[in-house]
Formats: sequence, C-alpha cells, structure tokens
Amino acid sequence: MTNSNKQKQRNNIIGFILAALFLLIASRAVYIQVIGLERIKGKGHGKGRLTIYEKRGTIFDANYQEMAMAQVRDACSIGASPEKVREKEKTASELACILKIDEKKLYKKFTSHEKFVWVKINVTSPVAKKIRDRGFPGINFTPTPIKSRTYPGGTMAAQVIGFAGFDKGLEGLELHYDEYLKAGKDESAFIRDAFGSRITNENRHETNTGYNDGKNIILTIDSRIQHITESALAEAVEKFSAKSGIAIVMVPKTGAILAMANYPFFNPNNYEEFKRKLWRNRAVTDCFEPGSTMKIFTAAAVLESEKYTPDTLFYCEEGEYRVGGQIIHDTHEYGYLSLLQVIKYSSNIGAVKAVEFIGKKSLYNSLYAFGFGEKTGIDYPGEMSGYIPHFRRWKKIDAGNVAFGQGVSITALQLISAVCAVANGGVLMKPYMVQAITDHNGGLTEAFAPKIVRRVISEKNAGIIIKMMKSVVSEKGTGINAALYGHSVCGKTGTAQKIGKGGTYSEEEYVASFAGFAPAGRPEVAVLVIVDEPKKKYYGGIVAAPVFKDIMRNTLYYLNVPTKNSFRPDIVHRINGNQ
Repeated sequence: MTNSNKQKQRNNIIGFILAALFLLIASRAVYIQVIGLERIKGKGHGKGRLTIYEKRGTIFDANYQEMAMAQVRDACSIGASPEKVREKEKTASELACILKIDEKKLYKKFTSHEKFVWVKINVTSPVAKKIRDRGFPGINFTPTPIKSRTYPGGTMAAQVIGFAGFDKGLEGLELHYDEYLKAGKDESAFIRDAFGSRITNENRHETNTGYNDGKNIILTIDSRIQHITESALAEAVEKFSAKSGIAIVMVPKTGAILAMANYPFFNPNNYEEFKRKLWRNRAVTDCFEPGSTMKIFTAAAVLESEKYTPDTLFYCEEGEYRVGGQIIHDTHEYGYLSLLQVIKYSSNIGAVKAVEFIGKKSLYNSLYAFGFGEKTGIDYPGEMSGYIPHFRRWKKIDAGNVAFGQGVSITALQLISAVCAVANGGVLMKPYMVQAITDHNGGLTEAFAPKIVRRVISEKNAGIIIKMMKSVVSEKGTGINAALYGHSVCGKTGTAQKIGKGGTYSEEEYVASFAGFAPAGRPEVAVLVIVDEPKKKYYGGIVAAPVFKDIMRNTLYYLNVPTKNSFRPDIVHRINGNQ
C-alpha cells in the first residue's frame, strides 16, 4: 500500500471518529432538549422557600455610640431529598442527635413523598461542617447567615435596653421599639435540581441593599453618664451590703433621661444565665414608699394653699405627737419650726401639722398634680402607676402618714420627674429615653421633642421650695453629705421603713434615698438615688446622699457646667433630723 493510500485511510478513520462523536453529542442534546426534558423535570425537586430576616436596627446612645447592634454569623440551613436519603432510620437518628431535634419527626420527613424537606434552619458553621464531613447521601446545605444581637457595653444600661430574640424584642427598649427596630423578612424562592442542589433564586438579590433593614433609635442616655451612675451605685450597694439600688439622672428642663441604672446588673449577651428578676427595670416597674422625700411636695401643697409662708411656725411637740391612736416621732425634740426648717431638719411632726392646717384634700390634689398615682407615659414597657388612696378614705392618721411618705406607693421615675418639676419652675415634663429614629443610611425619619405635661405649682412657690431644698444641703441639714464644692445643691433625704411580712413596718428593713438637683440657680441635672435594705446604716443622708454627690459632681464636670465657690469644704459635716 502506497503512502498516499495509507494517509487517505488514516483520514477516513479520523473523520469517522469525529462524525461518530458529533452524532453522539447531537443525539444527547436532542435527548435532553426533547425526549428527556420531562423526565428531568420529574426528577427535579421543584421550588423551595426560605424566610431570611434582614439586619435589625442599631440602638445608639446620645453620642452615637453603639449599645445594641446586629451581628452576622456564618450559618446554613440543612435540607434533604427524601428519595435520595439512604438508610433513612439510621440517618434520622444520627442527624437528630447532632442537631438536637426530634428523631421521629425527622424520620417521618425522610419517608414522605415530598421532593424536598427542611431538616433544620440556621445551623451554625461548626455543626454544619460536622454533618457535611459525615457525607450523608441526600442531605444538602443552603447558606443562611444568622443575624444575632450583640451588646458591646455588656452590662451597661442592660435593664433599660433589654434584649432581643431571633427576630423580635423581648425586654426593655428592644421590646418597646420593636416595630421600628425589627428587620423585614425576605421570602426567598428557589429551584432545586435532581440532586437537591439549589440552582436559582427567583426573587432575591444576592447583595443586601439595606432597604429591608430595621430602623435605628438614638437614645437620650449618655454612656459616659451611665457609667458614672452605675459605678457609684454599685459601690454603695456593695459597701452597705444592700439588696439592690436604683439611680436616675434627668434633665429638668426637658425630661430627657441621661442615665438610668439598676444594680445588680445582668449581661444581655447571655441573659438566659441570669435570674428573670434581674432583667426588670425597677426604676419604672417597681413601687416603694418614698419616706421623707415626700415632704417636698407636702410643703408645695402648703404654699399653694396660700394660707402659709416659709416662715410660718409649727409646734413640733418636743419630738412626740399623738394622732388618733398612734404616736408620731421625730429623731430630735424640736419645739417651733418654720416650714423651711421642717424641710431642712426633716421633721415628721412638722409635716403632719402642716397638713392638718391645709386639709387632706389639698394634699391629695397636690400629689396628683405632681404625677403621683398615674403613669408618666415614658416610652418604656411595664410602667407602674403607683397608688395614692383617695382622700375620702383617709383617716386622721393616714393624712399624717402621707405627709411624710408612708401609706403611698410611687415609682422612682415618678419621684425624679416630680423633683424636676420643682427645678423647672413648677412645670412637669414628660420623661423620655429616645430622641430620634433614623433609617439604615442614618437619615432622620422621626424626632421626639420635650413635652410639657402641666404646671403643678407657681413659679414663685417653686423658687421657695428650691430654697428649702438648698437648706437641706447646708450645715446642720440632713443632706449635708450631698454638698459639692463649686456648686450649690438642692436636695431631700428619705429614709422609709419597709412593710414586713406581718403587715407592720419593719424595724430592720429600710429604703434610703436622696433626690436633688444642681446648680440651684439654674438646674442642669437632677439625680435620684435609692438603696434598698442597706445593712450597716440606713439613713438616706448617710447611704444615698454620698452616691448623689459622686454622680452629680462627675456629671456636671463632664457636661462642663461652670463652678462657683459656694460651699467651703472645711465645714464639719453633721447629720441631724429624720434622714
């Protein structure tokens, strides 16, 4: 055979092979496109749906420091193609053990006639890897990052901020503002091939535009003032081996809350590890008898009656005064005291005598005007209204008890709001914690301005009460331990006996408190401190006043409020009167 014949034969063989390959490819294409299309569709697993939540909004403090934020963690959702799962009973058992789900329900899914079933949604990456490494036939994985919640400040303002679950707020501001903070959800529809793999998304963009994210809220709370407040409160509670403590910092002119602290603290990042009672914001949800801090408002009622002046004298019976079948005591044997001195020395008998002159109706109306007995309307869940019995049900002793803070139930928030009304010239403001709401780009969508509730006393009488409260924090006043060098301070001590198990007042359990504001001439900040059941000492002037001092001094310094040398630090501090 010649060379030319060999080359021709070789070419024919190559041509035959190429033609055969072409026919094979063409026939396969025809089979897929025409003959096998319905068969492939039949083996396909149709459409699947997966709900994906976008990013929950951020909670910022007044300086745009993040206090609660969304955190994205890698995760995936595990599904299955039942007809491809081998050894269904064994596979169900092993997967149920790894994923901590119901084995019987999973086996039922594997033996169903469904083309695709979900095994578990949002499985963490380490767990998913463990399953993937086992190589279970018919099991597939869909990336679904988990949007969890994190609190960078840990325990800071935990009872105020609260915490959120997978897709909704559960406590605190997270709950109250959930409609704003919560993210939209995206129903993602997709198609799976015959092997159970996801091949298309019908309605979801691969990148998050942010338009479905939750809105952000901007608090009035300042993290630095919150830290100042929490540190001072925690130190006092530990020092006096107390049960708990509450402290609030508020702006009298606006009602804005700059800090609100509860001790003991808890960490919202792992809230399940703490007792439920620690989650509660007791400043808003719990009631207590205020004790002598209520004398501020008794004095206001006396002045508003226009029958008496700050110089009106009341005979204080040398320390003992019988009212009905009970005897009211003072810690000192006072004779005649002016109304101003009744407040300065915190005389129980003087307060009772003052109410006897003006009548129980006038006191009742004045207390309600200051906001006691009704909710403040703060933007926070679970607020209590407290309780003041109607004056028509008061016995003679009841009127006297109410005058110095027994027989009534109030919240810490009500007390600081009423004190702020005095500091604000007699105008009660509505307290609030959120000043603005923004969208995912930071654009303002809603702002909250200060709101006046009502005028509770005249500006003139508010000025007189301010002078009385200033005298409390002067030499021989019960609140001398709250005095500041460089600032004139107004305040009032409170020491309230708690009601014991038998329904009588305990001789061992007390609530020590101090409420006040500074500077006296132009109040910038009001502070309330409450220490529940201090063990070593229990007078408000000893336990709570120093905490007030620490919070007020550091807050005024932080706010750059100018000082004035209005108090000599060499004055000997003496505690007198009913604290």
